[in-house]
Amino acid sequence: MATVTRENIGLLHDKLTVKVSKDDYLPAFDKKLKEYSKTANIPGFRKGMVPAGMIKKMYGPSIFSDEILKSVEKELYTWLNAEKPEIFGQPLPLSTDLRDINMNTPADYEFGFEIGLKPDYTLADIAKAKVTLHKVAATDAMVDEEIGRMQIKGGKMTEPETVDNDENVLNILFTEADKDGVMVEGGVSKENSVILKYLTAATQKKFMGKKVGESVTVQLSKAFDDDKLEMFLQDLGFDKDDKEAAKKYFNLEIVKIGLVEKRDLTEDFFKEIFPAKEIKTEAELREALKEEIENYWLGQSRNQLQDQLYHYLLDETKMEFPVEFLKRWLQTGGDKEKTAEQVETEFPSFSNQLKWTLISDKLIKENGLEVGNEELREYMKVEIMRYFGTMNLGEDTGWIESYIDRMMKDEKQVDSSYRRLITDKLFNWIEGQAKAKEKVVTAEELTAMQHHHGH
Repeated sequence: MATVTRENIGLLHDKLTVKVSKDDYLPAFDKKLKEYSKTANIPGFRKGMVPAGMIKKMYGPSIFSDEILKSVEKELYTWLNAEKPEIFGQPLPLSTDLRDINMNTPADYEFGFEIGLKPDYTLADIAKAKVTLHKVAATDAMVDEEIGRMQIKGGKMTEPETVDNDENVLNILFTEADKDGVMVEGGVSKENSVILKYLTAATQKKFMGKKVGESVTVQLSKAFDDDKLEMFLQDLGFDKDDKEAAKKYFNLEIVKIGLVEKRDLTEDFFKEIFPAKEIKTEAELREALKEEIENYWLGQSRNQLQDQLYHYLLDETKMEFPVEFLKRWLQTGGDKEKTAEQVETEFPSFSNQLKWTLISDKLIKENGLEVGNEELREYMKVEIMRYFGTMNLGEDTGWIESYIDRMMKDEKQVDSSYRRLITDKLFNWIEGQAKAKEKVVTAEELTAMQHHHGH
């Protein structure tokens, strides 16, 4: 009779030994041989008339091994289902030399497996987390910038005869030259567009009053400030950090001059921007934009707060792991086995992900956080509408429900939508337990915080 014994071999690391006797696998082995005798197609013999000895010689060894392994697997999972140990993944087999298995001398066999046990732990107290909600207040400059952007986006492009405005859009032919403007043979030549205000003040002054066909000679490093210089170096085929390329001179010939005539601030324009609101004055527009800008940054602020809470729970929840087991699991569990060096490099990130999975699963379970079918359907509907954007979908939108029905049958789609919704619910709940201080910061300061972390 098959048995399973368990012994501890390390921190949260146990060994299971499955022992099978001849009685556990021989009946199945004999039955399988008979089945092969009835179905085997071997030249020179009629189907079902192949001698049993030949069948055993040809197929016996592989059938014998298979039936032993099936017996072992059956006993292992019967034990796991009965004992229900809290384990990571699946048991990992310890090496067994199958060459010792001989169908001509049936015997009792032992197979070893190792399991990694999930730790007991206490969650960090979220109410004690020292976290801050960094809020951004919309400034007049932010509102001005947004209004200007909208006026340009909805404006009309004109082609003035001369450069007379730092908002001029110039199509320029960049031709490599020396400092006197003499073209370099075999040098770089490429057309690009640039808004005049992106050039340095001194270079802008050189272009003022110029017409199509006229040019100025500049040194790249003096024509563009550092942030713009990197972009234009790459556009011209250089590395963004190429100091020698930055010293090169170019003739900048004007191919085309453009200028966007900004939209006037009229009620029609207001309605295009906020069709659902009755905005009649610039003051009302500014108030609506201020609210929209602050709502956007509040979303970013909450993301950053959630990042703080994620790190607090991860850092302050103390948890031990069966490290050796998990490293072997990481090494052998994928499609392609990893090297020991790869495992050592990946393990810190892997263990953090594992830790967060245990923390989040516990919070979701203990607080009864759920996502129902209707929530999934509504989320999918919103995603569909966002995908189609402002396209005119017509009056008949019944097809959307049919489309959602098909999405609900797609396991990957449902799982992806569920994960997003349950993660939102989880972090909303965590936020509600935290006592975050509020602090006003600039948009630039908040953006810098977001670049520092992101999960």
